[in-house]
Amino acid sequence: MSITGECFCGSIKYEISGALKDARSCHCSRCRKTFSSQASAYALVDHNEFKWLQGADLLTSYSSQQSFGLQFCSKCGSTLCGTFNGLIHGVTLGCVNGDPHVEIGYHIFVGSKAAWEVMPEGVKTYAEGAPDNG
Repeated sequence: MSITGECFCGSIKYEISGALKDARSCHCSRCRKTFSSQASAYALVDHNEFKWLQGADLLTSYSSQQSFGLQFCSKCGSTLCGTFNGLIHGVTLGCVNGDPHVEIGYHIFVGSKAAWEVMPEGVKTYAEGAPDNG
């Protein structure tokens, strides 16, 4: 069973042949701006299991100074995936079609969340990044 996703206008489509993992929501100011929301919803993917099905020529990339980047649709602006050192690192859950069989397990950088956001009770939160479990 594969997982598919696409941008808002449907010009760019992708497929993942494996499972999504380590889903999280980040509340830092950069993610709020990137996702135009209170936080991101993001899950990791094995870059070898990810492929563009349509519209890869319409992707626009942005890379930060820490080797992390984003790829988004140049037509509608949907943020589709994150990159690390030029490889697909994860996908934005808002662009995934159907049920990806993953749940957000924790919220990071809640110490810098927007003042107007109220975190629900009972969710696992970290003031900064999650501790390394490796």
